[in-house]
Amino acid sequence: MARGGSRAGAGRKKNSGLFGEKTVARRIPESLASALDNYLSTLALTAKGHENVHSIFMPPIGNMQLPFFSSKVAAGLPDRADDHQEALDLHSHLIPSPASSFVVQVSGDSMIEAGICSDDILIVNREITPKDGHIVIASVNGEITVKQLLLRDEKVVLMPANPHYAPLNITQSMDFRIWGVVTSVVHHLTK
Repeated sequence: MARGGSRAGAGRKKNSGLFGEKTVARRIPESLASALDNYLSTLALTAKGHENVHSIFMPPIGNMQLPFFSSKVAAGLPDRADDHQEALDLHSHLIPSPASSFVVQVSGDSMIEAGICSDDILIVNREITPKDGHIVIASVNGEITVKQLLLRDEKVVLMPANPHYAPLNITQSMDFRIWGVVTSVVHHLTK
């Protein structure tokens, strides 16, 4: 009896996945495959998984403009403010390069002295070349972290901004990749 080959009606039905459309294959580092699978599975299992996944990967339509007062607010002594009002598009202000940017949420307090707290949202640009002093999102042996990049005498160090954490010296034996440079932090003062 012959085996293999295509059979009418066999296999996954066309456009039957979560999104109801054709799928494509993408190659990612093996060390990140499990984390990405878990992340996407978690999104898919939420009540509005389809919408959640789309909100991450699809750029928002339109823009969001809020009233923007041209006078600055004094962080020292109070200053007279004028009432001249314009509009500020937060999307273009915070994400000038949407095609090369992504957003990630922080867990932990290793960057607290840099003004990055647990649950903050980081806007990260993959297009920017990482330089000494930049705060970056990096993968070290499959673990994702946010730290300040220090380049010293041909050595790479990921420096926390909290004295309770030790610097991470990157060695040749480590699987090390920089995913992007943090350009903005969205930090709630009240919830």
